[in-house]
Amino acid sequence: MTHLTANVERFTGSGYVNTYDKYRPQPPTILIDILTQLAQIERPRLVVDLGSGTGLSTRIWAERADAVIGIEPNADMRRIAEEQAEAMPNAKHVRYKEGYSHKTDLVDACADIVTCSQSLHWMEPESTFAEIARILRAEGVFAAIDCDWPPTMNWQAEDAYRRFDEEREKFGEAHGFYRDVKQWDKKGHLARMQASGKFRYVKEIVVHQRELGNAERLVGLLMSQAGLSTLLKNGMSAEELGLPEFRALAQRTLGDEMSPWYFHYRVRLGVK
Repeated sequence: MTHLTANVERFTGSGYVNTYDKYRPQPPTILIDILTQLAQIERPRLVVDLGSGTGLSTRIWAERADAVIGIEPNADMRRIAEEQAEAMPNAKHVRYKEGYSHKTDLVDACADIVTCSQSLHWMEPESTFAEIARILRAEGVFAAIDCDWPPTMNWQAEDAYRRFDEEREKFGEAHGFYRDVKQWDKKGHLARMQASGKFRYVKEIVVHQRELGNAERLVGLLMSQAGLSTLLKNGMSAEELGLPEFRALAQRTLGDEMSPWYFHYRVRLGVK
């Protein structure tokens, strides 16, 4: 499958993955309470995080599960995740392994909870849901966690972010930079989960996370988008893409002072 390599390489580059880890938000910790309650277990024996990236969605489980495994095919992402885990005194039972959502090489029925944070849209649905069902124990819970972009903080900055991202997407598509990349529409996650026949119960919930941000973080958040990173890796300059203008607008509307940002998450849940 050509898109597997293209999807993984889209997130490659030491500078890029450091930006990703620094500026992206962590999933809301309230999800830990929601998922453990749905799984009818106070402390999971094992949580598996598919497409774990730099570990933002994996290490939040460090104090709430006996074991946590992040499955990530991208070596640059795994390196940052492992470095972060090593620096946490409470994360000795958090580990990462190379693998794909359809091929984890974990044993049957080993996990109480499986998550995909900002990653399910990069995964082929049928084989992914089959693998999730295989590694989940009976009545275990799967959660696909997706953030709305951008967060809520300032309407002018949000509007500029959206317009920049739309123009970037059109440019990349027109020049063939995303030719082998394949995504699945996030809005279809729930319907595909239901149609898979792997879950006895599915539903969608919405949760929120409050973090702090300023102009620097908004630019960093934009730079953490792999589509923009792809254009830069293919030789486009910051000036050609309009990054200096975006940076100036971010500074004008947000400045250097930290203010509350509200990240909104759509979570599709499935009980095996």
